[in-house]
Amino acid sequence: MALEWEQVIVDASDPVALGRWWAAALGWVVINDASDEYEIRPAHDRLPGLLFVPVPEAKSAKNRLHLDFRPDDQRAEVTRLLALGARHADVGQGEQSWVTLADPEGNEFCVLGPRPRP
Repeated sequence: MALEWEQVIVDASDPVALGRWWAAALGWVVINDASDEYEIRPAHDRLPGLLFVPVPEAKSAKNRLHLDFRPDDQRAEVTRLLALGARHADVGQGEQSWVTLADPEGNEFCVLGPRPRP
């Protein structure tokens, strides 16, 4: 049996606005810009993607699933993401080597530090 990871679904109050934010944050391309299914991917022919769908309720608690990113320069990337509209998030992580941020709708994600060398 073959199983391919197609995408992660992200509930959103405004799928288009949130999808555009993530496309800018990740440098990904828009595959579908419909208001009920806004999809972005690393490239048109690459998976997995992120699919933003509308939901009536606002986010109310810490995410059960979040994304981690490992940039070349953590400080520069955090600064760039904050300038795009992310904000610092406290989910009880305490003092750590990663930085926890939230997108414009409050979805948490982490910007990791350098990968430890063996």
